Amino acid sequence: MNEKEGPGDAIRVVVVDDHSLFRRGLQMVLSTEDDIDVVGEAPDGAEAVRRVEELLPDVVLMDVWMPRRSGIDACAEIKALAPSTKILMLTSSEEEDDLFGAVRAGANGYLLKDVPAEEVAEAIRSVMSGQSLITPKMAGLLLGEFNAMRRRDEERSLGLPGTPRLSPRELEVLRLLARGMANREIAGTLGISENTVKNHVRNILEKLQLHSRMEAVVYAVREKIVELS
Repeated sequence: MNEKEGPGDAIRVVVVDDHSLFRRGLQMVLSTEDDIDVVGEAPDGAEAVRRVEELLPDVVLMDVWMPRRSGIDACAEIKALAPSTKILMLTSSEEEDDLFGAVRAGANGYLLKDVPAEEVAEAIRSVMSGQSLITPKMAGLLLGEFNAMRRRDEERSLGLPGTPRLSPRELEVLRLLARGMANREIAGTLGISENTVKNHVRNILEKLQLHSRMEAVVYAVREKIVELS
């Protein structure tokens, strides 16, 4: 494992991938980052759950498709086991089903393996700071899946009577959230405190019966609260 002096504030990461060479490569890349500490690894989703229970890392960097247990299945269990642990899916899959499954399982980000190595470290920092690593373009790939689902959430639309409506301020927060802004950036843009932003995000998720910031981004795109760039 990667040893660092004084790792008190370092982001503790577990790397999960069924290819040992890829895991080693990630460890080598991340070992050059002073604020990231790879504390464990796993070759599949089942082992990932055990390692998270043992190590309680800050971030899990995990592939989608692996033997024994998929990353998406493991993601759901890890979020139930350690809700504060951020999960960043790192995969070669651009399939809508995989994106959708990751969002529903509670993943905090979805990153393709063809990104430059330095972007992996930045992605880890982003999800750790509270951002959801999904762009409006990626959210657009999920629209087909959401539209194909039963419209059991039809009454959630903002304009329908008898359903929880977002306040003007909550709509502002949702629009900025959907543009990939972190809580601190939203606070600065709106001239409010970061704690107030956190409260607004919590209220948005509760009112719309969503599970994560990523789902809120998809919702905002689907309902045309923000437009795809």
